[in-house]
Amino acid sequence: MTQSGTPFWKMHGAGNDFILIDDRDETFPVDNNARIEEIATPKYGIGSEGVILIQPSESADFRMRFFNPDGSEVEMCGNGARCVARLAHEQGIAPKAMQFDTVAGVIGAKIVSEDVVELAMTEPKDLELNQTLNVQDQDITIHYVNSGVPHVVIQLDDVEECDLQTLGAAIRYHERFAPAGTNVNIIEVLGPDHLRVRTYERGVEAETLACGTGIVASGIVAGSLGLVSTPVTVTCASGDTLLVNYHQGEAGPESATLTGPAVHVFSGQIDL
Repeated sequence: MTQSGTPFWKMHGAGNDFILIDDRDETFPVDNNARIEEIATPKYGIGSEGVILIQPSESADFRMRFFNPDGSEVEMCGNGARCVARLAHEQGIAPKAMQFDTVAGVIGAKIVSEDVVELAMTEPKDLELNQTLNVQDQDITIHYVNSGVPHVVIQLDDVEECDLQTLGAAIRYHERFAPAGTNVNIIEVLGPDHLRVRTYERGVEAETLACGTGIVASGIVAGSLGLVSTPVTVTCASGDTLLVNYHQGEAGPESATLTGPAVHVFSGQIDL
């Protein structure tokens, strides 16, 4: 049977999976949230935690656009950015060391090896440590930073004992972060330069196996609190480890990088 349609690639970064499409002709239905949701929903579509488009850019090698499974577009995704960097290089769209546009700003990426990519993230901003938030009639200590997208970070003694679905949803929809909401990370210190992280991701509305910007946010918060030293090894829910590094400048953390896997799963064609 002869197949016809739009080529796609299914990839994952530390278990965080994506559908990637070369949309340099800009024909993908970006305004059709229902179609994006259908494509991203397992059993009804290909299934993924995000749809990523490669589009033209006048100022960088290409433009990355990221859509959550509900069809909403968000600023940035660290694991997805590593995947799109690898694919763009393999398809001859970008060199080994590249730059690409995102809603969050220009991202730098470098192919370290066949399936490992280092990202130079957008500058972290709005760092707030040791804030009190009332959640479900209880005051808890939270920390906040925007590492490309907004993230709350909470330190716990044992992240496995936490009902992250309930806690994450309560904070994600908390009035303090309205209307856009926030992602939620819980961290556990495993050593002087090692963290365990679990992330509730907005748009997915559930825990994900890994969240790149959440891993960066967690490393920045833990380092700023003096809990770990950099570079920080971060183990995520998938069991994969990623490396977060940053510089502590006079105005706060800067020049953050994230290094980790970008893996092909399969490819195919889809009728859009």
